[in-house]
Amino acid sequence: MTLAIVLLLVGLALIVLELLFPSFGALGIAAALALLASIVLAFRESHSTGLTFLMSTAVLVPAAILLGMKLLPKSPLGKVLVAQGASFTDAAAVDRRDRELLHKEGVAENLLRPVGTALFDGRRVDVVTRGEPIPANARVRVIEVEGNRVVVVQAANQNPAT
Repeated sequence: MTLAIVLLLVGLALIVLELLFPSFGALGIAAALALLASIVLAFRESHSTGLTFLMSTAVLVPAAILLGMKLLPKSPLGKVLVAQGASFTDAAAVDRRDRELLHKEGVAENLLRPVGTALFDGRRVDVVTRGEPIPANARVRVIEVEGNRVVVVQAANQNPAT
């Protein structure tokens, strides 16, 4: 029984290692053989033990694959394979001046339905509404800035700015 448990754990570890260190299938084949030997040894012990190992393997193998996929970006090979991409804090993805727009008022340059542009202190900004259309030349107020998304609503005073 102890050997069956050891083989089960070795098989699961080999699955994770196969994902982290590609061996052209050698670690994967060794993992499959270790898991199969574990199940055979468990069935030799008793029928119920064998079924328990079979069901455990059916649950633990996908869990080992998920663990390997979770660890992959942190592995040396994964750092080469997985692109980091731009984030909201990356200057390439976000205009830093947009953070200063929160609660400022401007003028819609065109009909916002719900996307368009607005003018804030002489600067054109791509904006989006919460879904409601806002007519051109209407005063708008920024209510949310998240990443490169500037959300506006129609301002209460409707004196068009010139």
